[in-house]
Amino acid sequence: MADPRPRRTGPAAGLRTAAVWSTLAEVTHERGDALGRPLRVLDIGGGSGGMAVPLAETGQEVTVLDPSPDALASLGRRARECGVQERVRGVQGDTDSLSCVLGEAAPFDLICLHGTLELADDPEATIAAVSALLADGGVLSLVVAQRLSAVLGRALAGEFDRAAAILSRPDGRWGEDDPGPRRYDRDAVVDLLTRHGLTVRTWHGVRIFSDHVPSALLDGDADRAALLDLEHLASHDADQPLLAALGATVHVLATL
Repeated sequence: MADPRPRRTGPAAGLRTAAVWSTLAEVTHERGDALGRPLRVLDIGGGSGGMAVPLAETGQEVTVLDPSPDALASLGRRARECGVQERVRGVQGDTDSLSCVLGEAAPFDLICLHGTLELADDPEATIAAVSALLADGGVLSLVVAQRLSAVLGRALAGEFDRAAAILSRPDGRWGEDDPGPRRYDRDAVVDLLTRHGLTVRTWHGVRIFSDHVPSALLDGDADRAALLDLEHLASHDADQPLLAALGATVHVLATL
């Protein structure tokens, strides 16, 4: 029997991106209606445009900041293939050069900082620079790695010492050989954003289950679609805040 659910495409189809895209598409629509024009969007570390190009396809004007020239070349090709090259601009740079590289292009209505804050040499300076680039009422879309999911994952793998280290260390790492440079708890994220004038509006867990589901259980499109539906339901359930804390990452929307 065919799966009655509509087939997802683009970022709405990925286990890593579906929940984030759902929230991002909603906020861009709301802000666009409020402002009466396309949003000026900055995607920091946006790479080859996995989020930037779909945002441009909705009519937004998107600047992607990324240190990799190869990624920016891929961004250009993807934008041309989708017919949005006039609404996508690639700029080479990283979080350390935010103000220098993009100061003249500011302010931005929406800034995406997805999977990048963990890698920044100075997260405090990064958030300060992001806040300075936001327009009044602008939105920061932040995706960061969370601690508790990593604790659970290591424990389920039988790596109990690593799980204990992640739980107890301030940086949320198990040691120097941990490929993750930093993991966050909710309080740490809220405190960091608040110090720089940002107010958290929404908080959704991402990949609550998918990182722990054996690939053998995802044989077909129907299984994958069912898991995506479950992820969406769990990530938006305000009555179950523990579920959000168990996401491999968390998607935060904060406003200036």
